[in-house]
Amino acid sequence: MKLIGAAVLGLALGWASAAAGSGFQDPLAVASQPSALASRSVLQAVVRAGPRLVAVGQRGHILYSSDGGSSWKQASVPVSSDLTAVFFINGEKGWAVGHDGVILHTQDGGLNWTLQLDGRSANERLVGHMQERAKAHPQSAELQRLLDEAKRFKEQGADKPFLDVWFADENSGFVVGAYNMIFRTVDGGRNWEPWFAQTDNPKLLNLYAIAAAGDDVYIVGESGLVLKLDPQAQRFRTQPAPYNGSFFGVVVARQRVVAFGLRGNAFASDDGGRNWTRLETGLPASIVAGTTLPNGALLLADAGGRVAVSDASGREFRLVPVKPAMPIAGLANAGNGRLALVGPRGVAVADLPAR
Repeated sequence: MKLIGAAVLGLALGWASAAAGSGFQDPLAVASQPSALASRSVLQAVVRAGPRLVAVGQRGHILYSSDGGSSWKQASVPVSSDLTAVFFINGEKGWAVGHDGVILHTQDGGLNWTLQLDGRSANERLVGHMQERAKAHPQSAELQRLLDEAKRFKEQGADKPFLDVWFADENSGFVVGAYNMIFRTVDGGRNWEPWFAQTDNPKLLNLYAIAAAGDDVYIVGESGLVLKLDPQAQRFRTQPAPYNGSFFGVVVARQRVVAFGLRGNAFASDDGGRNWTRLETGLPASIVAGTTLPNGALLLADAGGRVAVSDASGREFRLVPVKPAMPIAGLANAGNGRLALVGPRGVAVADLPAR
């Protein structure tokens, strides 16, 4: 599960404490180190990238498998920051994000990665962007407040994590993260523009996940936050909240949007986020990961390692046994009726029982 709430603050305090010690090494200045135990270390997310599986996690570890998860190799990564999410637009081009404001990019299917943005540059861009907006609208108390927040972020350093990433095509995409951190690119990540003032999120709630259903782009987050992109206004607008607890993820199955999170809660919308129906998944703990199968079925996993699979309509769920049993932070369809699972114990591949 992605680090959330107090855990984010704890990481920031830990970073500051470590920085004061003589042995501290800046994770933005140190490449991820090869490790024989990387596949058994903490991993946060896994996705399909064409014929490969790609998983990301602690200390900048990125692993890839070209044989359906039977074996894993470690990618070349220029930072050792903890990574939280990964997204591929095709079999070659992908992005990974994580702590210290890191955005990484690959053009070879996950074998090698380059740094596109870090927290220091993100803070600089955020302050500069908000200064321009506040100057253009000097009567706006809200823009001045956001400028003050941006300056405070810069003073605190590169400690704000990005928690998810999504791209519409090879050029256009968003990254979202803690305390309303959101950036957009229209050139494949060569440049990242802050959207800090373009969300209906005055409390600066954490943004945990982003996904698209057709032309609609959704963000879900802390305290039941659901946002939907208004393309004409170039702004993410608040949608009716079906639940006041945090949503940790959002997944789309055949245009059906499903937001999931605390205490096993999952809600589905079939009308663009205007109305939501609670799903009875049978999962008792916080739901932390989801994906879809080729037939449209939806898979959801909770923090205790339980997995529920829906029928093709995405409405009825049943719990399925998954071996090896393990705490789950992310999952992906590995093909041939198998699932790739990641979590605190690393990565594993499990058979998915036939329905």
